[in-house]
Amino acid sequence: MRVGYLSVAAPGGRANEDFVLAGEDFVVVLDGATVSAPETGCRHDVAWVTRRLGVRLGQLLVEEPQWPLTEVLRVAIERLRELHADSCDLGHPDSPSATVALLRRRGERLEHLVLADSPVLVELTDGRLEVVLDDRVERLPAYDLATVARLRNAPGGFWVASTRPEAADQALTGCHPLGEVRRFAVLTDGVSRLVERYGWSWRRLLDVLDEQGPEGAVRAVRAAELAEPPGLRGKRHDDATVAFGRPGPLD
Repeated sequence: MRVGYLSVAAPGGRANEDFVLAGEDFVVVLDGATVSAPETGCRHDVAWVTRRLGVRLGQLLVEEPQWPLTEVLRVAIERLRELHADSCDLGHPDSPSATVALLRRRGERLEHLVLADSPVLVELTDGRLEVVLDDRVERLPAYDLATVARLRNAPGGFWVASTRPEAADQALTGCHPLGEVRRFAVLTDGVSRLVERYGWSWRRLLDVLDEQGPEGAVRAVRAAELAEPPGLRGKRHDDATVAFGRPGPLD
């Protein structure tokens, strides 16, 4: 696969809590959930979690290319748990967590997995555009700290990669014949906000990625953030990560 990517921290000097990794046959993108709770039961920060989980996902995608993607994610979470089981309270409901979005070429198929709100875009050669987005976090009854903690990784709530390997079974998965795929993108909500917050279409975002590369999309995000009127809900700036590619070799 031909893949280009970029990951940039939000303005302000904080550590980038996103992570991206690509290989010959895969792309992995994670978005660490910024901690709002005063206590998490974990001595590590969100960036520690996303980087170590991302590395373990990449390792398993290389070493176990025949495993289902849900099994790859399950084992990666188990291995992440092992890293801090002796030092942290892994049963704490506010333990650091991350979204997961990945693509893998397996034979003549392009497979995807999405857990939480980092989308995968796949445009097909017939012009159809599939947007794979797990939006369960957008449908909670309330967003106070107690409600979010109660519904995180719980039936009827939303699922993220954290300390519970069974979250992998809740991921959205699917595949497309490789020969029917024209182009694809994997991104965090720091880039998908161009659509979700600033009114772009998904196809416009893909076109900018195609014509200007990941740098062009991130520039557009920062310009939209700076032009944002006051009073919009949510944070003005976010870490921005995107991978864009095509399934074939270089021409």
